[in-house]
Amino acid sequence: MARSGVAAAILARQEGGQAFVSDAAEAGRLTEQIRRLEKAGIPFETGAHTDKLLMCDYLIVSPGVKLQIDILVQARQAGIPIFSELEFASWFCKGKIAAITGTNGKTTTTALTGELFKAAGVPYRVCGNIGLAFTEVVTEIPSDGVAIVEVSSFQLEAIADFRPHVAVILNITPDHIDRHGSMEAYREAKFRIAENQSATDFLILNNEDPELSKARVKTEARLLWFSTRDNDPSAATFIRSGSLWARHNGREQAIIKGSEIGILGPHNLQNAAAAVAIGTVLNLPAEAMAKALRQFPGVEHRLEKAGTVAGVNFINDSKATNVDSVCVALRSMTSPTYLILGGRDKGAPYAPIIEAGRKVIKGLIVIGESREKIFRELGQSFPTISAETLEEAVARGFEMAHPGETVLLSPGCASFDMFDNFEHRGRVFKQAVASLKNGKSKGETVTR
Repeated sequence: MARSGVAAAILARQEGGQAFVSDAAEAGRLTEQIRRLEKAGIPFETGAHTDKLLMCDYLIVSPGVKLQIDILVQARQAGIPIFSELEFASWFCKGKIAAITGTNGKTTTTALTGELFKAAGVPYRVCGNIGLAFTEVVTEIPSDGVAIVEVSSFQLEAIADFRPHVAVILNITPDHIDRHGSMEAYREAKFRIAENQSATDFLILNNEDPELSKARVKTEARLLWFSTRDNDPSAATFIRSGSLWARHNGREQAIIKGSEIGILGPHNLQNAAAAVAIGTVLNLPAEAMAKALRQFPGVEHRLEKAGTVAGVNFINDSKATNVDSVCVALRSMTSPTYLILGGRDKGAPYAPIIEAGRKVIKGLIVIGESREKIFRELGQSFPTISAETLEEAVARGFEMAHPGETVLLSPGCASFDMFDNFEHRGRVFKQAVASLKNGKSKGETVTR
């Protein structure tokens, strides 16, 4: 009964099907979802997955559900197809699909791509892992419109015929090893985004990512590269004399000066190059893309400025749910930084943070289930303390930091040990910072 599950059930009902929804959580935790299902007249069960789920033509799984749970094993043994919500939604999409995946940068690139289409006046909907489920908006997309979909490896595990006209893989670094079992399995799940594409479709890859530059993705699509290297001869988007350029069908065109792009940092320049590659193959005017690139402020919970209190800067990077994202954030820091790190561990080592943070990390504040592992792997490299709650971590960071320094929430872990999701974690961080602003100054006791 997560957001995509309820939306998929309602879409099935709207399209003439009969839906039944099951959630292992107790009803008391699902009040809003139950209200929506009852309003739509859709039957459901809570508290367990029963054999009622095997009385169907096919099952649609939410991304957070592991495909190895008992009821899904039974379904496969009974020959019942299992599809992701992404697959199901795509059956009803009348417009083109631009699907964006990768370990890091998905949300920023997806949101930015939406702004490119908005500036160009092309009908579009941004959906997937970013805000609205694909099933919630798919029927609103006209035949001349585009669904811009943020896609996760969890969703790609259970596709069958999903075929985006434009598929983008931004990067691949270790993540979700706890779910997929190995880096190879995680990589192969990402590559599935292109398996159903034809010669009339486009696959756009990052020419600077080691996993992608050497990859052999099984696809019939036209392969294009994006790059922030100077005059990269093989790339569809690249940097020349400090400007972002696009190359398509033998034509080169300057899009925007790098200094004019609204979102800062080398990682965001790559995200901009990927978004422009999508816009270019879908024939968006350069002027519209440049306008959007100038005005786009970034996305919530991704290197978001959360305020300054008594000269101490607070940055909310709750979207950083893996180690590589933390490294990207640290490379963007320009002042001594106290890093709040931890949550539910995802199986990857924390060691890369040592090199990425060597010049900026002044101290670590660790939270959540992964505290002991982080202490073992990083405690010898940085001064490290522990906090029981995120609010306590914010207060401790504020106590230690001097004016001009930064307290950065970039957890490098999943949020589910302490929060509903990374958005919830980010909101709690911002609320804790706001409480510091309420008459607090250095030297005073911070109350929570």
